[in-house]
Amino acid sequence: MTPELSQRLTDAGLDPRTVENLVRTALAEDGEVDVTSTPIFAPGDTASGELKAREEGVVAGVPVACVVFEALDVAYEAKASDGDRVVPGQVLIAVGGPTRAVLRAERTALNLLTHLSGIATATRRWTDAMEGTKAKVRDTRKTIPGMRALQKYAVKCGGGVNHRMGLHDAALIKDNHIAAAGSVTKAYEAIRAVYPSLHVQVECDTLAQVEEALAVGATSILLDNMTDAEMTEAVRFVAGRAELEASGGLTLERARDVAVTGVDYLAVGALTHSARVFDIGLDFS
Repeated sequence: MTPELSQRLTDAGLDPRTVENLVRTALAEDGEVDVTSTPIFAPGDTASGELKAREEGVVAGVPVACVVFEALDVAYEAKASDGDRVVPGQVLIAVGGPTRAVLRAERTALNLLTHLSGIATATRRWTDAMEGTKAKVRDTRKTIPGMRALQKYAVKCGGGVNHRMGLHDAALIKDNHIAAAGSVTKAYEAIRAVYPSLHVQVECDTLAQVEEALAVGATSILLDNMTDAEMTEAVRFVAGRAELEASGGLTLERARDVAVTGVDYLAVGALTHSARVFDIGLDFS
């Protein structure tokens, strides 16, 4: 990988080695020989083209797609930046090189670019729906194995906020933890005894649990499957003493109603596990 591309990935908060390994794994899935292109195109045949958006949305994954082209010695020029709002017909990346290599790179590059742009576009719709409120949309751990860093990066490109990256960097006390420990208080104190400075969030199903979590010192509370009225009451009761995150049963149609209750975040697993791919195609010149 060239130093320039490696730096672009680093600047985006992505690990270049991780991205390169993912790309090489994806390319390997296609096998060693393209039995369609090899008989049709001579080794010296060349082609050029452009990856174009075919709908309106937000692009994410441009430098990731460039890693694919670079791995196959296809020349490329990025024409758009991650986080850009794009329109149909807009060129995202221009490419050129041996025809066989361009065609081998095409699908892997598009698989990554359309998926990540789909996440960014979906996230932007939630962000736009909540415009004017203090609430932000936040992702979850409901990600494709091996793709978490890229998927969460795409959420940021769409204006969203990342939750914890894994089980190692923040604690989330859920109903099973509470049931096993015996109470919100016991679960919270058990974690604090081992990790005194770790960020701890407590999932609460009822307003009584919210009160208990606040009393034990929780500064982050997840309001699970609560009605808008219950969330409004939780916001009033907490009065800024802890950040509040809505979760469960959230839809884009409900986004603004939930946001105006005064919560700080909306947790939306669908951003990563159900985002529709963004329509992008490679058109040869």
